[in-house]
Amino acid sequence: MAARKIGQIFVDMGFITDDQLQLLIEEQQQQPGILFGKLAEDMALITDEQLAQALGEQMNMKVVSLGDTSIPKELIERLTETMAQLYRVIPVRFDGHKLTVATCDPQNLTIQDELRTFLGLDIEMVVATEREIKAAIDRFYSSESLSVEKIVAELAADEELFAAASKLEGDKFDLDGAEALADSAPVRKLLNLVLLLAIKDHASDIHFEPFEDEFRIRIKAEGVLYEMVPPPRHLAFAITTRIKVMANLDIAERRLPQDGRIELMVGGHPVDLRVSVLPTMFGESVVMRILDRTVVNLSLTKVGMDDKTMNDFRTIMKRPNGIVLVTGPTGSGKTTTLYSALSELNEIHDKLITTEDPVEYDIDGIVQIQIDHDIGVTFASCLRAILRQDPDVILVGEIRDLETAEIAVQASLTGHLVFSTLHTNDAPSTITRMKDMGIPTFLITATVEAILAQRLVRRICSKCREEVEPPLELLQELGVDEEKSKTSKFYRGKGCDNCNNTGYKGRIGLFELMVMNDDLRDMIIRNVTTDELRDKAVHYGMITLREYGTQFVFQGLTTAEEVVRETVHDG
Repeated sequence: MAARKIGQIFVDMGFITDDQLQLLIEEQQQQPGILFGKLAEDMALITDEQLAQALGEQMNMKVVSLGDTSIPKELIERLTETMAQLYRVIPVRFDGHKLTVATCDPQNLTIQDELRTFLGLDIEMVVATEREIKAAIDRFYSSESLSVEKIVAELAADEELFAAASKLEGDKFDLDGAEALADSAPVRKLLNLVLLLAIKDHASDIHFEPFEDEFRIRIKAEGVLYEMVPPPRHLAFAITTRIKVMANLDIAERRLPQDGRIELMVGGHPVDLRVSVLPTMFGESVVMRILDRTVVNLSLTKVGMDDKTMNDFRTIMKRPNGIVLVTGPTGSGKTTTLYSALSELNEIHDKLITTEDPVEYDIDGIVQIQIDHDIGVTFASCLRAILRQDPDVILVGEIRDLETAEIAVQASLTGHLVFSTLHTNDAPSTITRMKDMGIPTFLITATVEAILAQRLVRRICSKCREEVEPPLELLQELGVDEEKSKTSKFYRGKGCDNCNNTGYKGRIGLFELMVMNDDLRDMIIRNVTTDELRDKAVHYGMITLREYGTQFVFQGLTTAEEVVRETVHDG
């Protein structure tokens, strides 16, 4: 039976009148994203206690008052602070099998399922006000770093866990013992906390690395790796096995590389984890790539291009055919730029098809195909089939080999606009890379319309920015002459709580757009060097990655060290 509407429940419980209900309905039509109960509370028509009572009535859940309730320490420890904050819940009772948690969002039914998955317990939900839950989290939880350290310390002191892990060392392999260890509460708790912390910090990767005497966990956020408190070395096998179980990989296979994926729902939105397992001398190294679709804003105006580059790129995007390449290393934002371009081109009168490995973001109105090499669904085979689907715009996730490159070229010659990516240092060197792949020079000049190279550099934290004098050698490497360095101001982040004492918060894009013209095509046919091609492109208005970054240094957005680290010398 469908749940009664919350507005009618307000009226039935005597909290508001019919006239006030109508007023609320009209107001919500003006603010379609806001929840009805929240709107009623914001308009002071109901109190937060009345909202909790109505939600409990609607969802048939018990309503509790947290107030000055004392929650035992062992009960609080059932749920980490990250989980409590992410889901806005607080544990209130545990009877040995079932954990009862208070929520201020009972309509979000995924919370119960996610907590059950993370904790391995039956979960019962009760309703409390948002104000009381926030106050309880502040009251009962210490800082998160202490939580990680505490869990690691508990694991190190657990003699039973040490004995169980020791039995699985070396070549002996007990499948049941491995599964039991991987499913043990301490291992699950540590891994869940690491995953939630990484997702909360918008990290891109988590690295689990076994060495002879230690087991490291490092999180990559904003392009830089940060080490967490290392868990005991004897738990390396248990943690990697737990990851393999979650990713549906073969836990008995420890000699070959494996790839898998874990799909999680965190805070009501999907998070995809791509898992890569690699055997090393001291165990299996695991890297998890986090694809959190909610943290990406797929708008071309948000990727960070300056107006000139943006206008030139938009002009290229509207061409009827040709190849547009976006280049850069892994994690430089190529996919985000391409998806943003496709989102802008996504009109009802055009058909857009993508072939990707993996499909990272789901966009309505675009036909997206997942590559699967195991069953022969490769970029090349997909591209052939795509051409029979009458597309206007095609995205090839990556040009990895000559076969894919040749079909992309053929697609562009037959009236399609093709977007793709390559791994090269800058825009001009992409031509050399395509020649190395075996694509004839005349086909490169006939099809390539533009090449956009990009990088991401860390942005100086606005809360702790201070003036600084960089070393002269560093500025000279950027091409800044001594006179200009004396008249310019430079900044860095001192380090504060806002940026985890790194001095950086967020990232900003550097772009180098080489638009092809007759002169450049003629030079490519004459096999000129990459440096000559770069010089000519600069002559026609191309701003190099390093120049682009240097402008941000002068604007106080990033540091000279960041730009030097991420860009190659123009000369």
